[in-house]
Amino acid sequence: MPQAKIGVIGGSGLYKIDGLTDIEEVNTDTPFGKPSAPITIGRLEGVGIAFLPRHGKGHHISPTEVPYRANVYALKSLGVERIIAINTVGSFKQEIKPGDLVIPDQIIDRTRSRVNSFFNQGIVVHIPFAESFCPVLSQIVFDAAKETGASVHPKGTYVAMEGPAFSTKAESRLYRSWGADIIGMTALPEAKLAREAEICYAIIAGVTDYDSWQEKSQPITVDVILNILRQNTDTIKKIIKLAVARIPEQRDCSCAIALKDAIATAPKFMPTEQKKKLNLLIGKYLKGDS
Repeated sequence: MPQAKIGVIGGSGLYKIDGLTDIEEVNTDTPFGKPSAPITIGRLEGVGIAFLPRHGKGHHISPTEVPYRANVYALKSLGVERIIAINTVGSFKQEIKPGDLVIPDQIIDRTRSRVNSFFNQGIVVHIPFAESFCPVLSQIVFDAAKETGASVHPKGTYVAMEGPAFSTKAESRLYRSWGADIIGMTALPEAKLAREAEICYAIIAGVTDYDSWQEKSQPITVDVILNILRQNTDTIKKIIKLAVARIPEQRDCSCAIALKDAIATAPKFMPTEQKKKLNLLIGKYLKGDS
């Protein structure tokens, strides 16, 4: 099976990566079912890339129904160590304008209908998540974005909502009062699962609207969002091309060892079937244990 150390998860509007060579499409299965779509493996700027459209080909999977565990596990099984994820978001700040990009550094979880961990049924793991995104990868992506001339914000707090409906005005104003910067529907549980899989994870968030907090604003329509989305997508493709060529071979961040002190269940108490199921994630920490 082909291998790739860098994964790109495409959100709304990004369904393929331009410039890939040596392309191979991989149909894979996981203990958590099939991912959103076959994964495209190729080379971009000489670097191995695994590309997965989060919502499937043709955008037929809703934010709640995305098979997040299968997606992250499938990328991990292909050797992916870093994920650049693309998200469409609304803004809570006047200065974060439609057409801008944000590289978030924090997240607030407002989802309620999603399984948000690989670990259950007899294996308990508590990952560190104070820093919600990989700071090293996020900095590389931010620097690449600046080089393209994009209007990009180097940090921000992302509210992950359930969807698929957009926010009410009351919700939007509540999140603004919390100091949040942007809102979207797909960063969680994706970011948590990436951390559990010891994969570095960073987001390029493309702002399409001001959510619904502004008094005089008209309700946002899908047509308006898609128009801005198309503009953002071209810039994001350029950022990815620059960023992947700058990612170092070795990882010095804590993402790479996120499970080292996070596994609460002693190996001898772990159900055998669960250990087998999760061997890709925890096997290296169980060697010699029974």
